[in-house]
Parts: sequence; structure tokens; C-alpha cells
Amino acid sequence: MTDSPENPWRATALTLFPDAFPGVLGASIIGGAEKSGIWQLETVDIRDFSTNRHRTVDDTPAGGGPGMVLKPDVADAAIDSVARDGRPLIYLTPRGKPLTQKRVRQLSSGPGLIVFCGRFEGLDQRVIEARQMEEVSIGDFILAGGEVAAQAMIEACVRLLPGVLGASESADEESFETGLLEYPLYTKPREWKDRAIPDVLLSGDHGKIAKWRRDKQIEITKARRPDIWDIYVAADAKKGDGHERD
Repeated sequence: MTDSPENPWRATALTLFPDAFPGVLGASIIGGAEKSGIWQLETVDIRDFSTNRHRTVDDTPAGGGPGMVLKPDVADAAIDSVARDGRPLIYLTPRGKPLTQKRVRQLSSGPGLIVFCGRFEGLDQRVIEARQMEEVSIGDFILAGGEVAAQAMIEACVRLLPGVLGASESADEESFETGLLEYPLYTKPREWKDRAIPDVLLSGDHGKIAKWRRDKQIEITKARRPDIWDIYVAADAKKGDGHERD
């Protein structure tokens, strides 16, 4: 176990289901990093801030419609109970800006984050505006609540903290870090089910290996994420060394 940092990176999750945490955040290197004091996790039960004996946290949507909406007074009181300490307040919602590796790096380099896990149809808009919450989405799909999304965001940040990954190079060559998707990976045995490791990876020629990996990154990114490829080409063009598209 390493010595605990003076100011560990801190994550606070406001949730109706605190028992959902730490979840995957308690496993593997992420859980080990918390035990080592590199980061801290805190949960706040939103339901504790209900003002009636039934612990009600939601009500019907104004204007009608299906489902229920998280009440502004309850949500605001829950947010008020947490010390900001310079941390951004994030609301996870499908209508938010997509979470990117660039934003993850920014968050991991700061003091931490506070994440509000939505439920039901969502959170009263007045709280989002009054608290200037940053609306973030982890993908174009719908979950039952924000807890899984919160754990994904926190894990993405924590793994970039100094001392969490075994080697600094581990994160540098991953998907999105260079603007491209990651190249294919192989390990022993040399042949498996009539499929062999590409000869170039066993050649010992580091220049050829680097070129093969780069070529594969470009090939895969073009085929699977043309949106990312367009951004990559535009960024390269600004630097004057852009790649021509096929």
C-alpha cells in the first residue's frame, strides 16, 4: 500500500441508490487505488433530503406526460450538502454533451467531480439552470438511471491519475488518446485456431511495427468511426501534415 496523497482526487455521487456504489469502482486497479488513498469516493442519498415522512423525491411532470420528475427542492438540498471545493457539478443525461477522452483528462487533472445520478424522466430544469450543472452523456442510449454512467465516468478519470496504471505508456496509445482508435492486440500462443500473429509483430523491427500499428489505427478508424477520422484529418490539416482520405 502506498502513502496517501495529501489531496486525493475526490468523486461524490448524488444518488437514490447509494448501495449501487462502489460497484465496479471497488474492483481491480480502481478499487486498489482508492484503498491506497489516491482517490476517494463519497455517496449522498438524495432521498435523505425529502421533506415529508414518505421520503418523496419526485412528482408528475408539469404539462402532463408519462413518468415522474425529480423535485427541485429535494435535489437542490442534496447538492447543497456537498462541498464543491472547485469540483464541477455534472448531471448525467442522454441530452448532454458526449463524454470524450479530452474531457476525461481535464476532469482527472482537477480536484475531482460531483455527479448527480438522475432517475425517472429526469431532473427539474430549474435546478440544472440554477446550479449551472454540466450536462454529460456517455452514449446515444437510455439507462434506467445515472449510477452506471457515473461509475463509467469516474473510472475513466481515476485510471488516468498518477500511480493508478502500471506504466505511463499504457494510456498514451489507447483509443482516442492520439485521435485514432487503437490498433489490434495479440499475445502468445503464436498460432491459435489456425490464426497466426502477424509476422511484422514478431520481426523485432520496431520501425516496421510502429508503421503497421499506425496503419491499422487509420484503417480501423476510417472504417468504424468516420466521425472521429474527419476530426483527426481536420486537426492534422491545421498542423500542415494532414493525411489524405481515400
